[in-house]
Amino acid sequence: MKIFRKTRHDQIKNRRTLTYLKYAIGEIILVVVGILMALQIDNWNEARNDQQALQEYLIKIKSHTLEDLEQLEAISTGRAQIAEMCKKARISMLDKTEEDNLFILMVSGYAFADYYFKPNTGGYEALKNSGYFGKINNTPLDSLLAKYHGLVERIAENEKSYNDYTVQQEAYLSTQFDRTLILAKAFMSEEELNERATPPEEYDQAFRAYTASAPYRNVINLAAFQLDEMIEQYSQLKELGQKVINEIELITKA
Repeated sequence: MKIFRKTRHDQIKNRRTLTYLKYAIGEIILVVVGILMALQIDNWNEARNDQQALQEYLIKIKSHTLEDLEQLEAISTGRAQIAEMCKKARISMLDKTEEDNLFILMVSGYAFADYYFKPNTGGYEALKNSGYFGKINNTPLDSLLAKYHGLVERIAENEKSYNDYTVQQEAYLSTQFDRTLILAKAFMSEEELNERATPPEEYDQAFRAYTASAPYRNVINLAAFQLDEMIEQYSQLKELGQKVINEIELITKA
């Protein structure tokens, strides 16, 4: 710029107007190019910062999805074991062989357990509430996340329907039975029961009456059918979750 100013001064001094204009235009072009370069660098820095911030959100979603997959594996295994016992108990009821299968009926009581899948949606919600969510619009990841969390909502509805029913039936049973003997039969060893004053046959009678009640049998039969549907939903969600993780790894290279 010092050279330009000196040249301009000399040209004006020597009244070389045309030459001065050429230098003036060159000076303007130099300034414009400098401004454009500065803007480009600023835009590049901003884009790089945005990409870094987006990657941080995506890595958090990946971490939370991995946690979900571990939880889904555990709850699927538990539900599958209960479903298998309930199917055997249902067959025993139909065959009227409950007397020979009291243990199966006892174990099937776990159908009353109100398990819930509790996904970690913190990373996804944070991304949605940020200014970076639009950067994945109309991408495969956007579609996968929408499907994943849509299925999460359907699973929650299915679980709530089942768990609400079992809680209602259990509450009713609690008004009809003193479950002291029933719980003792279910959770105490034979040695411990023999140390008590209650004769062994009273435990069996109480347990037979409890498991023969309609609310107990209704829950067992519901579990034999509905848990399979829930397990299938868990399986679908695991598959979608793995696809979400794979897509994030393609984007973040991590």
